[in-house]
Amino acid sequence: MNVRPTLIACTLILAPQLAACAPGTANPRSASPAILALASPQQDFWQRLQSLCGRAFPGRLTESNAGDSLFARSTVVMHVRECTPGEVRVPLHVGDDRSRSWVITPVNGGLRLKHDHRHRDGAEDPITQYGGDTRGPGTGSRQEFHADSLTAALIPAARTNVWTIEILPGSVFAYGLRREGTDRRFRVEFDLTRPVAPPAPPWGSR
Repeated sequence: MNVRPTLIACTLILAPQLAACAPGTANPRSASPAILALASPQQDFWQRLQSLCGRAFPGRLTESNAGDSLFARSTVVMHVRECTPGEVRVPLHVGDDRSRSWVITPVNGGLRLKHDHRHRDGAEDPITQYGGDTRGPGTGSRQEFHADSLTAALIPAARTNVWTIEILPGSVFAYGLRREGTDRRFRVEFDLTRPVAPPAPPWGSR
């Protein structure tokens, strides 16, 4: 019996699995099904986000309304603190306030942004987990998240919110908000050329 063709066929079938396990290759978990389901620009955006893992950066308010005065008068720092193949958590520190975290996940062939708000004791704030999903591929540097039904129920005025996250490698990370049909605008920019020491954990984390 000539086993050579069989061996060749088996080698071809197993090659992807063997390559995934070869020394020096990326962890196959980094290419989870949820990530692979993303459009190419969103995969690029996800990789840019993951590349910031473990690092913290100072920010400044660049666009706001009067109600955002806390951001204007406080030291603002973002920390890309927790990264897994299916979730990135970015605590936002505003002065001594460690109540806010952005949570980005791949879901339903797109990306989702949620806002996790906590009290000092770690308990969830009544207004938390609002946010929304992308509605298109966006670009590798910019994604838009449209308010979902939970947001509309929690904060009726925010039902037309559109949040944006922009990542320009080696330059700027920006988080913004616009409320369609109103003059509500918010934008904070973080300087990726000036990493700082990671701050204390956000409330509710160790």
